Amino acid sequence: MAREPLRLTTTGSVDDGKSTLIGRLLFETKTIFEDQLLAIEKTSTRRGQSEVDLSLLLDGLAAEREQGITIDVAYRYFSTAKRRFIIADTPGHEQYTRNMITGASQAQLAIILIDASKGVQIQSRRHGFLLSLLRVPHLIVAINKMDKVDYSESVYQEIVDAYSHFSQKLTIQDICYIPVSALKGDNVTTRSENTLWYTGSTLLHTLENVEVAADHNLIDFRFPVQYVMGHHNTQRQQPTDTFRGYAGKVASGQIRPGEAVAILPRGTRSRVREVITYDGPLAVAGSGDSVVITLEDERDISRGDMLVRPQNLPHSAQDLDTMLCWLGDAPMVPAKTYLLKHTTRTVKVQIEKLHYRMDVNTLGRVPSQGFELNEIGRVELHTAAPIMFDAYANNRTTGSFILIDPESAQTVAAGMIRGTVRHLVETDAEVTPDLWARRNTHQGAVIWLTGYSGAGKSTLAKALHQRLFDQLCQVVALDGDQLRQGLCRDLGFSAADRSENIRRAGEVARLFYLQGNLVICSFISPFQADREAVRAMLPANAMLEIHVDCALEVCQQRDVKGLYRKALSGEIPEFTGIGSPYEAPVSPDLRVRSDQQSITECVNAIMELLAQRKLLSL
Repeated sequence: MAREPLRLTTTGSVDDGKSTLIGRLLFETKTIFEDQLLAIEKTSTRRGQSEVDLSLLLDGLAAEREQGITIDVAYRYFSTAKRRFIIADTPGHEQYTRNMITGASQAQLAIILIDASKGVQIQSRRHGFLLSLLRVPHLIVAINKMDKVDYSESVYQEIVDAYSHFSQKLTIQDICYIPVSALKGDNVTTRSENTLWYTGSTLLHTLENVEVAADHNLIDFRFPVQYVMGHHNTQRQQPTDTFRGYAGKVASGQIRPGEAVAILPRGTRSRVREVITYDGPLAVAGSGDSVVITLEDERDISRGDMLVRPQNLPHSAQDLDTMLCWLGDAPMVPAKTYLLKHTTRTVKVQIEKLHYRMDVNTLGRVPSQGFELNEIGRVELHTAAPIMFDAYANNRTTGSFILIDPESAQTVAAGMIRGTVRHLVETDAEVTPDLWARRNTHQGAVIWLTGYSGAGKSTLAKALHQRLFDQLCQVVALDGDQLRQGLCRDLGFSAADRSENIRRAGEVARLFYLQGNLVICSFISPFQADREAVRAMLPANAMLEIHVDCALEVCQQRDVKGLYRKALSGEIPEFTGIGSPYEAPVSPDLRVRSDQQSITECVNAIMELLAQRKLLSL
């Protein structure tokens, strides 16, 4: 059985020991040749170093050897009996952000190193934000150079507490902390006698056992066509003039012979005849497999088209809401036409609007007229032709793209698609949202209540609905349980299904909003990215995110529906707060404490917020 590969990246501040750590892993797993070891031993001796400098195994560029820092992305491969590893050592300097993003873009796991003698630095937070932005699902915070602080447990715990507090702002759900000394080898591949107070796993054991299978998108089948083959060249069949196959890499999901597919962008349908590799046909192809697919019918298909399941379509749009990282040495020219390369499709694109630039050190938003090298921000793009995509939060392959300068043919930006830009559409030639507001004497808005099951969202929604109704407002209430019984009854409770549930709820809320309604939405909606995706569907300031905050212990005591009891007994897997995390809003428009405030007090607070935002007159 093939050993499962793990793609990982390392990053951190300058001189935190990234290259030394990787060198230690290569050395301990016996992945280096004897002449390599002799060479770095000689170099270390020449430099007057008392111990072998294992970082020299990676710092291959002359400039790096002179400066003692990592500039480029150094890729290395090693393996153990349990797993194969593809590891990227990425730079720590701020000016090499583009290299760090390159190394992390395909990573399943990231290691951030923090120097125990220095504590959490700006770069430590900065890289955490970038990894969160890139949706790297697993993070190890390796607190390195423990030998410099005499393996102090208190120093270690102080760093853990500081970074844990910061990481609450991130979307990374799986974070663990390990005290190590890359120089001495403590807790890298074997447990250290110097940290008997640490009861967790070694770094290598964690890498070998981290579960990444669940990170693969096995639901949304996406197959961008890279090349149309006119004849068969595998060992199984001889070439023929009548053969027609479509070569590419499965971006996500799975496909089997006999399954129906839709060909985008035209939308025509067919069925898969065979899934072929050089070694012969496959019974099933999955994410990452490079295959040739043949169909039962003749269809007009070319490079850049996409095969998908007919009942599971990606978005198709020309107006894209994106997060963009500028990688070009020359600054962005907003009026210029660039090329957007998305999977195997390349189209002309223009920059329509710059919302803001991120200050990645403070996580603040800064107005911007254009981006310089390594700057990141939210940008609206308009493509010359539609592209078929999924939100980056759901599919890192079909949700990402690069921008190319057509004059120099250089890659100048990398981007992540948040969703489609939603223009305020008039539902009738004479009836606009402004006219609805004049008739209703209030603005439309989406009031999104999020919180644990049992926090009191539905109760609060009913009370708020009654209050607004009594004030003659045009108001609609959408409840999670109600949608699960109808519109979303085909969905389960996996992370992908939860996201789709919230996407549908957001689409319904948007339609009611366009009719001038105050739309009260009560959904657990545990993931920040999903709530942000709903916000992106609406005009600015149209959504109010209300965190119905309640201690989990209180929610479990209430347990009106008996769900926590079932979750704790194992009857309901992946239940929010028990088997699945809840990402509390970082900066909600309002936070109410339903375990400390009465329902009336909570309703009053929301009514006051509506008045403050000039959505409603009290």
